[in-house]
Amino acid sequence: MSTIQPTADPRVADLLHAGRIRVALYVPQYHKDPVTGALSGWPIDLVHALGERIGVQGVPVEHPNPANALDSVVAGVCDAGIIGIEAERATKLDYTAALIEADYTLLAPAGSPYQGLADADRPGVRIAAVRHHASTIALQKIIKHATLVYADTPTATFAIFQGGGADLFASLHEVLRHYVERLPGARLFDGRYGFNPIGMAVAKGHAARLAYLSAFVEDAKASGLVQRAIDRASWRGIRVAPAA
Repeated sequence: MSTIQPTADPRVADLLHAGRIRVALYVPQYHKDPVTGALSGWPIDLVHALGERIGVQGVPVEHPNPANALDSVVAGVCDAGIIGIEAERATKLDYTAALIEADYTLLAPAGSPYQGLADADRPGVRIAAVRHHASTIALQKIIKHATLVYADTPTATFAIFQGGGADLFASLHEVLRHYVERLPGARLFDGRYGFNPIGMAVAKGHAARLAYLSAFVEDAKASGLVQRAIDRASWRGIRVAPAA
């Protein structure tokens, strides 16, 4: 339960009038119970806490990937999003400071000769990656010789990797650690090749809403709300971002 109390604020008057704030999320930020349909995960806790602070319903809105989440925010289908902070996305979105930092790494199958990205970045090596994901955008800036093989979701990307269509799988540490259990002998690379600063975002032209969300983000970090959400979700390779 959030300790942040709701306050009437003119910066979110439109949301108060609507009675809700719709926040775009994307796989794998949340888990959906296959029986009840209930969503869980650290962003879900934060969306609900944000709604409590404003005094409205916090509504997490599901999307299969970051690109779809971004499009929903830009189109006004969602009022805000929790999205990885990237320069190319900032041409369409305005961001708060980061809420969390999530590490990127790679998954190698049993018997793989590669120990890290440095020795895997060579001609002929294929790396499976989620199209438009922040982990992929970061990897594209680093690799010089290996080839990226894309799919639109983590599940589809893993299927390529598992089926032999790629030699490695690049993504968030938290995502990849669940796939290790499904591949005997598979391992995660030590260390990271970067990290995803994840913040809240709004469409261009919503400066007042952005200012409100920026204050919420800093309060949520300082109060321990973000850390409690991370702990409850049991994510690994993730930490609360420094104060802005």
